[in-house]
Amino acid sequence: MAIEIKAPTFPESVADGVVATWHKKPGEAVARDELLVDIETDKVVLEVVAPADGVVEKVLKNEGDTVLSGEVLGFFAAGAAASPAPVATATTAKVETAAADEGDEQALSPAVRKLIQEKGLDAASIKGTGKGGRITKEDVLAAIESKPAVAPVKAATPVSVMAVTAAPQGARPEKRVPMTRLRASVARRLLEAQHNAAMLTTFNEVNMKPVMDLRNQYKALFEKKHGGTKLGFMSFFVKAVCEALKRFPAVNASIDGNDIVYHGFQDIGVAVSSDRGLVVPVLRDADQLSLAEVESGIAEFGRKARDGKLSIDDMTGGTFTISNGGVFGSLMSTPILNPPQTAILGMHKIQERPMAVDGQVVILPMMYLALSYDHRMIDGKEAVQFLVTVKELLEDPARMLLDV
Repeated sequence: MAIEIKAPTFPESVADGVVATWHKKPGEAVARDELLVDIETDKVVLEVVAPADGVVEKVLKNEGDTVLSGEVLGFFAAGAAASPAPVATATTAKVETAAADEGDEQALSPAVRKLIQEKGLDAASIKGTGKGGRITKEDVLAAIESKPAVAPVKAATPVSVMAVTAAPQGARPEKRVPMTRLRASVARRLLEAQHNAAMLTTFNEVNMKPVMDLRNQYKALFEKKHGGTKLGFMSFFVKAVCEALKRFPAVNASIDGNDIVYHGFQDIGVAVSSDRGLVVPVLRDADQLSLAEVESGIAEFGRKARDGKLSIDDMTGGTFTISNGGVFGSLMSTPILNPPQTAILGMHKIQERPMAVDGQVVILPMMYLALSYDHRMIDGKEAVQFLVTVKELLEDPARMLLDV
C-alpha cells in the first residue's frame, strides 16, 4: 500500500517552502528514518524522512517546486524491494560504505555526503574532527585543499587536445544561480529594517586586555572542567550585554504597531554565517546561563548552521542581537537591525593600537563596538549609556560578578 510523502507542517510564520534536494530516486530502497528530501523555507531547511523500510514509488514535486504545509511530495511503498538500480560509481560506493561502516557516531550528514560525492573524495580517507570523530564539512574542505591536482593527460589526437584547452584569454565567464529562499528572506528583512526604522549607529571602543588576560589564565582549566567547551570572547559579551539590558530596558524592547513591548527576559540572538545565508539562532534566558553554557550553546548553533539542522524554534524570538564581524577581519561596520528588535551590537576585529594611558603611550588590544538602534524607541542618551556600560563591564570583568 502506497504511503504519502508529505511536507512537514510549517509554523504560522512560514507560508511555503521549496523542494531543495531529493536524496532518493523512484525505485531506490530506503531504510526507516533515512533522509528522503530537504524542504527549504525562508528560515530553515526541513527534512522529510522515510516512515519505514521500503521504496520511493513516485515523486510529485521536483527540485525547485514550491510546496505548501503538509502537501504531498510523492508516494512511498513500505516493505517493497528496490528495483534494479544502475551501477554506482566507485566514489559513491566508497562514500556509502564508509558512512555505513563508521556507525551512528560517524554517520555522514546529508550536506557532507553530497559534498564528498561532488568532489570525488573517499570518505574513509578523511579524518573527522567532529564529536566522536564525525566528519564535518570543514574536514571535507580541508581534504579538498590538500588533494593534489590531477595532471592533464596528453591527448593522442588534435580533437582531444581542444577538449582540455583552457578558455581563451580575455574570456568573461558568468554563472547565474537562483537565490536561496533563506538568502532572499534575509535580503527582504534587511531592506524592511532600513525602510521601516529610524536607524542610527553609535560607536565606542573597548580595551580587550582584561578579558584576554582572564581568558588566558583560565582557558585550560575551563576547558578541562566543562568537558572540552572552549572559553571564547562571545560569552563575556553576552553576559555584559545581558547586564546592560537590565539597566536600559528600552534597548531590550520591541515595537509592535503603536505599542512598545518591554521584555522582562534577555533572549540573545547570535548572528551565524552559513552556506545558505545569515541566520540568527537565539540563546534563551541568556542572563541565567553560565559562561560555559553560553559557549556550548553558541558552538552547537554553529554546528547546526553548517549542517543545515537549525530548527524554527532555534531562531524564533530574540530580544537583542550580537553580530561578530571580527571573525572575518572586519575593523568597523554598521550592523542592520533584526526586526522587530530595536537594537543590535556589532563586534569587530581586535587590533593593537597605541593608546594614551595616564599620560603614557601604551600598545593595547582594542576593539571597536557599534550599536545600531531604532531612534523611534531609543534616545541617543540611552544608546550611548548602554554601549558605555558594555565597555566598562568588559574592561573590568569582575563588575559582572559583583553586580556593580
